[in-house]
Amino acid sequence: MTHESVLDCVGATPLVRLRRCFPHSEWEVLAKLEMLNPCGSMKDRPARHIVEQGLHDGTLAPGMRIVESTSGNLGVALAVAARTRGLSFTAVVDPNTSPANLRLLDLFGADVDMVTDQDEAGGYLQARVRRAQAHAAGDPNVVWVNQYANERNWRAYYDTLGAEILQQVDGPIDYLVAPVSTTGSLQGTARRLREVYPGLTVVAVDAVGSVIFGAPPAERRIPGFGASRVPEIFDQDDVDEVIHVADPDSTAGCRRLVETEGLLAGGSSGAVITALHQLLGRLRGPARVVTWFPDRGERYLDTIYDDAWAAELKRDVPRADLADIP
Repeated sequence: MTHESVLDCVGATPLVRLRRCFPHSEWEVLAKLEMLNPCGSMKDRPARHIVEQGLHDGTLAPGMRIVESTSGNLGVALAVAARTRGLSFTAVVDPNTSPANLRLLDLFGADVDMVTDQDEAGGYLQARVRRAQAHAAGDPNVVWVNQYANERNWRAYYDTLGAEILQQVDGPIDYLVAPVSTTGSLQGTARRLREVYPGLTVVAVDAVGSVIFGAPPAERRIPGFGASRVPEIFDQDDVDEVIHVADPDSTAGCRRLVETEGLLAGGSSGAVITALHQLLGRLRGPARVVTWFPDRGERYLDTIYDDAWAAELKRDVPRADLADIP
């Protein structure tokens, strides 16, 4: 098949059975490799959807500028979508954005605005959002994407990721377990799956220090995982359970995923591995679980996969020992 642009290559990611990481015969854990999207993450899906729908309904037009607060992955995807569709793009980032993502934003032609002062929640998200909003204020040729309040965020996953999972999984799905930041991917996918499997249990994997589910704020070191504000699109009714994972445990989960499955994924994927060990350890019967790995680990070689960085993180925050989990 020949595509007209890289945006046409988004989606249709493979589904992998994690038999080596979760060898228990009664547990089938299936993971969508969202890292294999062309720009390196599942954020390719809403970036394409938001840009193309905006061009379709006239809220965007070639020559206009889009702006967004982003830890990196959505920014990279928006930069590619903007360049492909004749738009300009400004990415509002913070010091937790990986050097690799900053370099990619530059290569793809984005203007980068770095927020360096932490907000009242101890993170950067709210400060980034205010900066992005200021970029768009009073200029009709600048559109703020606002992924935390944009209904097209979750809709992109409903239309694509959820539909793909239903096509790829043969039989019922008992659990959907996935990381959250804007909550768009989890909610959109859960809504689509529950149309076929209404008894589905949805488990959100959130970062310790994230406030989405009412936990107290704290410093977080892994970008794109958790949030220091409650997204406007978030609906508590879509989620049955929440498992909070500390940064060191996310890093440990990433290492385990490499060691068992040969998959090099980002920090939120490691959090999913840790959360799955907690969840499966208390199940008392067969279960089919679906999850996804949002982005590639190559962008975190100098942080999550750097031994010195991981050791410093471990000293700062206690972590569980995955070796003790069957």
